[in-house]
Amino acid sequence: MAILATRGAIYIRFPPLLHHTNKLPNISKSVRSRVPTGRSIGLSLFARYSPAQDFSSRFQDSIDNLPNLVEDIFQTSLNTGPRGAVRLVQGIQAVIGVGGEWLTDLSKSANASSGLPMQMQLGLLSPLYLRKLFERMGATYIKLGQFIASAPTLFPPEYVLEFQRCFDNAPAVPFEEIQAILRQELGGPIDTVYEYVDPVPLASASIAQVHGARLRGSLDEVVIKVLKPGIEDVLVVDLNFVYVVARILEFLNPELSRASLVSIVKDIKASMLEEVDFKKEAANIESFRGYLEAMGLVRQATAPKVYPHCSTKRVLTMERLYGVPLTDLDSIRSLVSSPETSLITALNVWFGSLLGCETFHADVHAGNLWLLRDGRIGFLDFGIVGRISPKTWTAMEIFLTSISSEDYEAMAASLVDMGATDRDVDAKAFARDLKQVFSSIQNLDTEIVIAAARSSNTNTTTVAANVVVDEMQMNTLFLDVVS
Repeated sequence: MAILATRGAIYIRFPPLLHHTNKLPNISKSVRSRVPTGRSIGLSLFARYSPAQDFSSRFQDSIDNLPNLVEDIFQTSLNTGPRGAVRLVQGIQAVIGVGGEWLTDLSKSANASSGLPMQMQLGLLSPLYLRKLFERMGATYIKLGQFIASAPTLFPPEYVLEFQRCFDNAPAVPFEEIQAILRQELGGPIDTVYEYVDPVPLASASIAQVHGARLRGSLDEVVIKVLKPGIEDVLVVDLNFVYVVARILEFLNPELSRASLVSIVKDIKASMLEEVDFKKEAANIESFRGYLEAMGLVRQATAPKVYPHCSTKRVLTMERLYGVPLTDLDSIRSLVSSPETSLITALNVWFGSLLGCETFHADVHAGNLWLLRDGRIGFLDFGIVGRISPKTWTAMEIFLTSISSEDYEAMAASLVDMGATDRDVDAKAFARDLKQVFSSIQNLDTEIVIAAARSSNTNTTTVAANVVVDEMQMNTLFLDVVS
C-alpha cells in the first residue's frame, strides 16, 4: 500500500492482488478460482473527509464565504498587477504562432494523396502542436507538460511520449542574455570567475538553463545553472490565475473542497516559486550531502558540490558530474553489471532521506537521477524538495498499524492528525464511515481467472491471471466513498 499525504489531503493506493494481461495467445487451459473473503483488489482513493451537509447549510456557507472570495481575488489581482495583461498578450501570440504552423502543415498534408493524418485533424489539441504551444507559453506550462509525461496512467500514450521532450528540451535563451545575467549576478566580468564558459547549453529546462564551464584558478569542471530572464513574473502571473480559478470552482461547487483543490494549488505555487531561489537549492544540496556523509553512503550516491563564491539567488555553480540517466539501460549495462542493483540503491538512498534528511528530493525523474561513471548514483536538481513533519510520521505509523489491527478509531485519529480531514470532523463518526468502507472492500465478490498457454517451439508454459470484480458491488463501494 502506498500513501501520499499533502496539506489537507491524503492519497491511499491499495496494491493489486495480481498483475495480469488480457493478451493470451493459444489459450489451451482455463481455470476459474474464487478469491477468499477479506482479500483486496487494486484500488485508488483520493479524498478529503468532511461531514455531509444539506443544501440550506451549504448555501449559507457560500454566502458567508463570498466576501472572503472577493477579497482573495482582489488581493491576488493586485499582486499580479499589469503583468497579467502582458501575459495575456503573450498567450495570444503563442496560440497564433503555433496555429500558423498547424495551418502551414495542414496545407502541405491537404495536397498529399494519403489523406489527412489524425494529428492534423486534432489541430492544436494534437500531441505535437499542444506540446509546441506549452513550450511557447513558458515555464508553468512546460512543468504541466512534464507532469503529463510522468503520468502514463492518466494520459494517452501518444501525449506521454510527445511531452517527454519537455524534460531538458525547452527553448534555449540566447547566450548573450545568459552572459548579461552572469555579469549582473557576479558583480563583474565573467572571466574573473570562470576561465571558460561553453556558449552551447548542456540543457534548457523550464526554469533555468545549464552551461558547462571551468573555474579560474582551480580549473575545476563545473556547470552553471542560470535562471531564465523574466521567469519569476511568468510564474507569479500563471499561478495566480490558476489559484483564482481554483477558488472560484470551490466556491461554485463546495464538494470540490473535499479534493483540497485550493490547498493543492497553494502547495504547487509555493514549491514552484521556491524553485527559482537558487540559494535555497544550494542549501538543499548541502543538506542532502550531509545526510550521505552521516549515513556512510558517499560510496553509493552523491550530489554535486556547490561553489558558494560564484552562486547567487539566480546563478548556481556546481561540480560537474558525468553519467547517464537511469532509464538508459544500454549505457547503464556498459557501466555496471547489474542495473537492478543500481536502481535498488537509488531507491534505498532516497527512502532513507525521508527519515535521515531535513528535506527529500521531490522531483525524481530520469533527468535528475543518473548512474555516474564511477558506479555511484547521482542526484541532481534539488529545486523541488519535500518535508515531512515528525507529527505526520507518527500519524503515519499509527495509521499503518491500525489497518492491520482494524482499529478504525485510531485510523480516524491518525488521518485527522495528518490533516486529511476538516478541522471540526466528528472522529467517531469518521471511524464508523472508515469501517464501512473497509468492510465493503473486504466483502467484494472477486474472482481470479487463471489461464495457461504452452509454446510448442520453446516447450514452456506461460501463466497469467485476471481479477474480475462484481460491478454492482464496486459501484456501491464508490458511492459509500463519495458519501
